[in-house]
Amino acid sequence: MTRCHSIGKVTGSNVRRWMLSACLLLLPCAGVRHGQTSNVGTHAAIRHNDSNGFINVQQSDLLQKQAAENWVSYNGEYSGSRHSSLTQITPGNVGQLAAQWVFHPRTVSPLEVTPVVVAGVMFITSANDAYALDAKTGKVLWHHIRAISEGLVDDPGQHRNRGIAIFGTRIYMETDNAHLLCLDARSGHLIWEVPYATGNRNYGATSAPLIVKDKVIVGVSGGDAGVRGFLAAFDAETGEEKWRFWTIPGPGEKGNESWPGDSYLHGGGTTWMPGTYDPELNTLYWGTGNPAPDYDGSVRPGDDLYTSCLLALDPDTGALKWYFQFGPHDLYDYDAVQTPVIVDAKLKGQARKLIVTANRNGFLYILDRKNGKFLFAKAFMSTQNWAKGIDENGRPIPAGLIPDEKGIRVCPANGGATNWYSPTYDSATHVFYFRSFEACATIQSRPKPFEEGYAYYATGLRNADENGKAYINAFNLDTLDFSWREPQIGRSKGWGGLMSTATGLIAYGDDAQNFVLLDARSGKPLWHFHVGQLIHASPMAYAISGKQYFAVAAGSDVFSFALP
Repeated sequence: MTRCHSIGKVTGSNVRRWMLSACLLLLPCAGVRHGQTSNVGTHAAIRHNDSNGFINVQQSDLLQKQAAENWVSYNGEYSGSRHSSLTQITPGNVGQLAAQWVFHPRTVSPLEVTPVVVAGVMFITSANDAYALDAKTGKVLWHHIRAISEGLVDDPGQHRNRGIAIFGTRIYMETDNAHLLCLDARSGHLIWEVPYATGNRNYGATSAPLIVKDKVIVGVSGGDAGVRGFLAAFDAETGEEKWRFWTIPGPGEKGNESWPGDSYLHGGGTTWMPGTYDPELNTLYWGTGNPAPDYDGSVRPGDDLYTSCLLALDPDTGALKWYFQFGPHDLYDYDAVQTPVIVDAKLKGQARKLIVTANRNGFLYILDRKNGKFLFAKAFMSTQNWAKGIDENGRPIPAGLIPDEKGIRVCPANGGATNWYSPTYDSATHVFYFRSFEACATIQSRPKPFEEGYAYYATGLRNADENGKAYINAFNLDTLDFSWREPQIGRSKGWGGLMSTATGLIAYGDDAQNFVLLDARSGKPLWHFHVGQLIHASPMAYAISGKQYFAVAAGSDVFSFALP
């Protein structure tokens, strides 16, 4: 039998108005094969009720300046600001917000996905599975099932997946073992699949891809397990590889002097979070992870390019335009994959094209995004001790803390003063918001050779502070200082990112298992909903037929909220 329901209509900036209907054809659960599309026994195609076509995301949709009805990518738009222009939910009525639906996918670890919503359809991932949901009701439209990969090491072995990219009538996702999948957005059927990381079984992937022009940009994880990091671009239509940029230079390349022998093959520097893109400058900005082994620098002398860096690449060719290294010769696992937010604003009275990012090492940075020139840095962790400061060129002044077998106490801890969870920026108020965490740890080091199938930390840490404290921070680019810092309640174990709205709201998950909306001007919490699970993901917003929603992945569920 068939079951049909109306999904509704959403108008995007350039997405054609349309009404969807979905029919779910009930099929037996048995016999679902690896990579087969199923809704645990159901199958459906998303289609218009006219004959003109389907979801069809164009370049103009991806180029939207701020997210509105449609949240078209991991960060909502290319700048990474995660700022919604929707205005229905305000500080005055947020107290009426209520849960609309909850969806529980099959999952093997806490969800870290940010949903993508286009024309009333929500796309999410859980491990290697992809789902299309009716964004108004949470009903499943289709479910693409793919088994998790066995034998993965470290982070890839936890099967984390942060979402999809969408272009035309197709969606793209990375798998835990670093395959790029292209699926039909209407049905979830597999169109093509490309394995893009070979030669070391420690490779994995955790990111959402990024669409730039006609290319799908993907990265890899597994840096702490001794892989060689890279970014790669694939033709969105055919899956053909167009370019690859290695973050660890090979023999004869600039920076290879840090990688004696074949150590460049295991140097880390992975690209495990999405980057951002400036269409005007035609430049891709992407952060890289720490060098490997994490805590033993004796086998990787020098600066260890291009680890713990922000890379500026030509998206057409993959050529390096410039780089900025936050932590040369990093010894503390301070990845630099935090979102590089694109900002046009005045800095000290001069209009500039900027990159603003809060780094895991405890400093907030402002760079000129045209050339990578260092412009400003400010510490945001009161107990930071690994560096004495930042010099006039943006290079840290090391405090001489070198891990050994006995161990040295380092602040921030290896989890960082911030991490991959998303910041947000409001261009109207020039305020940059981000989550931080204050904790220290004792880090030990002991030389250890690389061995495929095992992590490559060179020992690790002990005596991590159990009384660490988390904050939500508001940094004002006009004053170059913090407007407020809101301490978090709870056990400080949440990893929830932020988003902001045009009405002056900040949405995020706190450390007491609440989804929270606070006043962006003061930091005062205005509303919360107890989801009963720690939030390890960043929220988003969308609208259907003029009604605004927030959505967030919390623990093993996806929640949607709206006004009555």
